[in-house]
Amino acid sequence: MNLETTETDGSASAPAASAQAADDRSDQRRLSRIFTDLSREATGPISIGEIRDAMGDRSFAALLLLFAVLNLLPLPPGTTLVLGLPLVLISTQMVLGYGTAWLPRALLDKSIGADRFRKAAAQMVPRLERLERLVKPRRWPLSESVDERIIGAISLVLSIVVTLPIPLGNWLPAFSIALLGLALSERDGHFLAAGVVTTILSFVVIGLVFGTAGVVASSMLGFHFL
Repeated sequence: MNLETTETDGSASAPAASAQAADDRSDQRRLSRIFTDLSREATGPISIGEIRDAMGDRSFAALLLLFAVLNLLPLPPGTTLVLGLPLVLISTQMVLGYGTAWLPRALLDKSIGADRFRKAAAQMVPRLERLERLVKPRRWPLSESVDERIIGAISLVLSIVVTLPIPLGNWLPAFSIALLGLALSERDGHFLAAGVVTTILSFVVIGLVFGTAGVVASSMLGFHFL
């Protein structure tokens, strides 16, 4: 009797242990966990390649999320020109239907100082953790044959904007790409809708920035010629 009971308990606990192990592996792949581990263990500059390799998952969704979040970090002016280029390359490859992503070694060798990375991660990780807890498979409206191409096309337009020196115009497009990357990673229709809404909002904000700049420039030129 005791032997039978022990075997039953073992077989019942095996699925639970397997599920727990799967959850642990999933947690280790989360970008918030990777940023936390890297910032804690860093003894020198952290390269873009090291961050990418730490993710393990090289899917387009994961890489979109990675480089979108890097563009959200409070880094020196002009950094988005470098960190925005991988987004352009990745989204272009998605539109073209590539099976795997390729990035040039020159970009992967770019690095961020350890102290600067720690400060930036401390600000970003709590927000990223909240988003990661919310994402899950639900109400996905796109077929698997076209979803990467469609999201890649949207991300390509946004990533081009990210690389441009537009005052206050980089953060919202990068955030939109992060939402789209999260949506694609779990086929979450709610996050996809949020990404589309923020994309529209991004272009509204950019339009207002350019419109305001045009009005100011016209006023100054008009005043100059009077």
